[in-house]
Amino acid sequence: MNGKTIGLMVAILVGVLLLFNEQGLIQGGSNRVEGPGGGDTASAGSGLQAIADAYRAQRSDVQVKGEGVVKKVLSDDRDGSRHQRFLLRLPNRQTLLVAHNIDLAPRIDGLREGDRVAFYGEYEWNKQGGVIHWTHHDPGGRHVDGWLEHRGRTYQ
Repeated sequence: MNGKTIGLMVAILVGVLLLFNEQGLIQGGSNRVEGPGGGDTASAGSGLQAIADAYRAQRSDVQVKGEGVVKKVLSDDRDGSRHQRFLLRLPNRQTLLVAHNIDLAPRIDGLREGDRVAFYGEYEWNKQGGVIHWTHHDPGGRHVDGWLEHRGRTYQ
């Protein structure tokens, strides 16, 4: 290989890495997210754009923060760990299923259609818009703590 070829390969590699970083495909860095009541919680994609990007790219295991309006309150999932489930409509009209582990965190009592809920959790892709889970603390300390906020109260 001559010097021009190596230089071209390095330039292409740098360009690809920059593109992946810009698209959020490289984990790490300093994208810090403010938790409930202020303060950093952990590295994450923040907001609506990160969720929309993850949906389009069919990516999972993406830590995100957002807010939506309850579209429908579903029955609890009682298979294995119990989860409170509800559908959120985001401002971009994307729908997310929230699966909130009520064996590890308090249930949101009185949750109704039309209520606003903020969240910090892990996004998992599916055809219907995705699922948000890990909206609670991790007693094992192996996963970043998530949370839900409803009517000024934090559930984690």
